[in-house]
Amino acid sequence: MRVSIFGSGYVGLVTGACLADTGNHVVGVDIDTGKVALLNGGGVPIFEPGIDNLIAVNRSAGRLRFTAEPADGVAHGEIIFIAVGTPPDENGSADLRYVLAAARAIGATMSGFKVVVNKSTVPVGTADRVAAVLEQELVRRGFSADPEERRRLGQPGYAVVSNPEFLKEGAAIADFTRPDRIIIGAADDAGGQRALTLMQRLYAPFNHQKDRVLVMDVRSAEFTKYAANAMLATRISFMNELANLAEDLGADIEAVRHGIGSDPRIGYSFLYAGTGYGGSCFPKDVRALRHTAAESGRTLRVLEAVEAANEAQKSVLGAKIRNHFGDDLSGLTFALWGLAFKPNTDDMRDAPSRVLIAELVARGARIVAHDPVAIAEAQRVLAADLDPFPGGFEAVRFEADALAALEGADALVIVTEWKAFRSPDFAALAGALRRKAIFDGRNMYEPDAVAEAGLAYFPIGRRQGARPPR
Repeated sequence: MRVSIFGSGYVGLVTGACLADTGNHVVGVDIDTGKVALLNGGGVPIFEPGIDNLIAVNRSAGRLRFTAEPADGVAHGEIIFIAVGTPPDENGSADLRYVLAAARAIGATMSGFKVVVNKSTVPVGTADRVAAVLEQELVRRGFSADPEERRRLGQPGYAVVSNPEFLKEGAAIADFTRPDRIIIGAADDAGGQRALTLMQRLYAPFNHQKDRVLVMDVRSAEFTKYAANAMLATRISFMNELANLAEDLGADIEAVRHGIGSDPRIGYSFLYAGTGYGGSCFPKDVRALRHTAAESGRTLRVLEAVEAANEAQKSVLGAKIRNHFGDDLSGLTFALWGLAFKPNTDDMRDAPSRVLIAELVARGARIVAHDPVAIAEAQRVLAADLDPFPGGFEAVRFEADALAALEGADALVIVTEWKAFRSPDFAALAGALRRKAIFDGRNMYEPDAVAEAGLAYFPIGRRQGARPPR
């Protein structure tokens, strides 16, 4: 099938590469000429395990190319995805200017029948706004304002479909190729059903062992994406709240996690205590859903609490460090392992490490930071974050090697649970750290093992020396 994708960011690139890999001919459209040149030259502007090879293979096979000319993409695609960014506006709403600009570009040159697919995470009702823009463009070009008359006269037509993405950064290719569900929101009219048939054909290679397609109306599909992310964010904040209470009560949140996760009604997913959620999705989508509710005259009290709890959780590690070393951290150096908001990505958006680093620097500390892939992006965002503090950015040094980051450090702080951090030599850590302390924001270690090496250990929601559940 012929597919075009507006937006060559994270979602657009993964979608395009995976669809090309099953034999479709895909054109990626992006107004950033530098990004297009990079992609056509063999580069990749994002970090995602496996994506560089997948793009290279399909470019070489002639199934995937990129263009900065919207008309090129519109002419090519019978199915046109809109996968552009929807950044948060100041009031928390999703900024749809890029989505609507893509719709305008499609309507400006389209011919024949086009399936226009909203892949971006968008508020309920966005499909109607995209359809309105397409309609305006067709009428501006002199075509009939009556869709039925356009059909009789052989003039351009369209159907707008909602097909939200459910990709986890760091596992996006697996999520796309082995999905747990494929949601397609389509209208009941003839155009919508024609679009549904084409979408089912497009996704057939990912759906042959078990029917994973869930068909629903467009608004329900749009709502489902926000509801899913809000639910996951809720589980994270709820578990973090319990972890903080567990510390007060002398309980071990890891034992509690096993106890409640074994209940099949609850399960284990997203029950890990930590330093709070970040990234491009949860923070933005929780705020956007709250804004949507406010526009309908409703208050989502649970999500208010989820967001407040998450912001507070990003300060928990800083509080543990202050409780141990005091409020004035001048003269202390902290090795910090993990900058990205989660492993297997270089995404620094709303990363808890940013909050912690800003606090430690503001209190006079120096930081030696390591992350397997996010250093370049961290340098960019932290330069802006630390600009208000005189000499702030100069107080942070970056190391490509985790052990090198320990040299001269008083304590180790773990913010992201990269696999490479799971089994360190605790005796070597004890020998390297001057003040022999680990502040673990991801509960990566068993307290007994750390204590045996002579290290003070400060996890989230666990007692010193707490034993793992048997």
